[in-house]
Amino acid sequence: MHVTVGEASMIRHSPKGRNTVSAFDPFKAQIFRANRYEVPADAPGHDISNPATLDIIGRIVDTPADIAETVACEAHEAQRAWRDLDAKSRAAAMHAVADSIEKSSFHDVAKLMTLEMGKPYPEAEGELYNVAPAFRYFAEIARDDAGHIAGTTQKGSFQYSRYEPLGVSVHILPFNFPILLGSWTVAASLAAGNTCIVKPAPATTLCTLKFMEHFAEILPPGAVSCLPGGVETAQTLIASEHTHTVAFTGSVAAGRAVAVACAERFKPAIIEAGGNDPMIISKHAPLDVAVPGTICSAFHLSGQICTSSERLFVHEAVHDEFVERFVAEARALRVGGGLEKAEIGPLVSEAARDKVIRLVDGAVAQGAKIACGGKVPHDRNTGWFYEPTVLTGVTPDMEIMNTEIFGPVAPVCKVASFDEALRLANASDFGLGACVFTTNMSEAQRAAETLEAGMVWVNNPLIDNDALSFGGWKMSGMGRELGHRGLDAFRQTKMVIIDHDPQVQSWWYPYPDTVFYGGSDTQASARDT
Repeated sequence: MHVTVGEASMIRHSPKGRNTVSAFDPFKAQIFRANRYEVPADAPGHDISNPATLDIIGRIVDTPADIAETVACEAHEAQRAWRDLDAKSRAAAMHAVADSIEKSSFHDVAKLMTLEMGKPYPEAEGELYNVAPAFRYFAEIARDDAGHIAGTTQKGSFQYSRYEPLGVSVHILPFNFPILLGSWTVAASLAAGNTCIVKPAPATTLCTLKFMEHFAEILPPGAVSCLPGGVETAQTLIASEHTHTVAFTGSVAAGRAVAVACAERFKPAIIEAGGNDPMIISKHAPLDVAVPGTICSAFHLSGQICTSSERLFVHEAVHDEFVERFVAEARALRVGGGLEKAEIGPLVSEAARDKVIRLVDGAVAQGAKIACGGKVPHDRNTGWFYEPTVLTGVTPDMEIMNTEIFGPVAPVCKVASFDEALRLANASDFGLGACVFTTNMSEAQRAAETLEAGMVWVNNPLIDNDALSFGGWKMSGMGRELGHRGLDAFRQTKMVIIDHDPQVQSWWYPYPDTVFYGGSDTQASARDT
């Protein structure tokens, strides 16, 4: 299926002499525009290296500001036709995108993702398996709810609100789940009737560009574009008068800058700015489940997940046994490149590893003990590897307990009670997610009611659901992805009043002479008379 809307407007805004190609090439520093790959002339670019081997695996471009602005204009023009498409046809196009994704092998995109940022290949494939359902979910809920009929305030009047798209959405993506997290907001935005411009993370630009092939096969030109680049590209897209909303996932500092830039232009924004998530191990925790569950929530993707468990609060009654078993399982994790048989891949960059080293060294200097790990693997001097690390004797005041680590480190703090664990878990500037292991129903319910976080997982960490909202409290961000709120983030309301039988209303001008004006002594005297 190919929905041919807005194509003529794309051609009108195509700059003369641009170098367009139909195939993706990781070494050509391309952008994706109007359903084609393009190599911008004289644009700055730089090589991308594999964080496991430091081999050069491709080249990306920093999209020039003039091209970014032109693409925003193209997307704005394409949005008019996409907006006017009926909901059933729009949903059909999105289901066709999902079909294309599901029929693909995932291999090319998954391998590029692994080579770019070090994610173990099975996890890259696993990410892609979850993408198509998001497109199907938003395709259908956008058909289900398009407005609200209100009880009338006046006889003979039909009064309702309708949902309208915002226009063009900008999607500033993270490196850790570049395709899945991007698809959460792109699918919602398309379903709402917007067109989208994706600004991928520099570390995962190649796999994101490759994934654009699914849109080229189905959607009209300009519906989805992909413009690589850094801060300057993001700033250009946010500032453009042809873009109307922003979805951002990344660091707190960058999220704050995006939120301020959007606020200055009254552009709505979804900000997902990471976390420093707690994990509570109750004295009632089923350790046979809690230990491997915490291994996964702390070390999955080398700890480079916004909802990674980065503060472990373990009840003193089970502390020693938990730590012993936890350390044993952490030591068994294999460190290696993403295409090897390994659970712990490299960190995404040297700067990311340097931060982890600094935080661990700082904790040790403050009195924490290294139970395992705490160093670069002796046989992995090339690349940005770091051993899965468990720290004990950690106290809540240490820096490592108050900042996002984003690495394979699990600091363990012993607590005397479940109440103390809840209090310390909430004593944070972050509030993205929180995990608990307990078989006590009262504790589970108290955790759900008490923890100051956008998501709470009890005995099953880190899973998500397309139908449930994802997002954080406090400095972890604002707005929500997924669920109905994730769709509403890309829609605006319009109140409509229709009188099917037009009549002159009693309160319209001019007022009759008999109306009393309270501020007039003359009218008061006339009324008294």
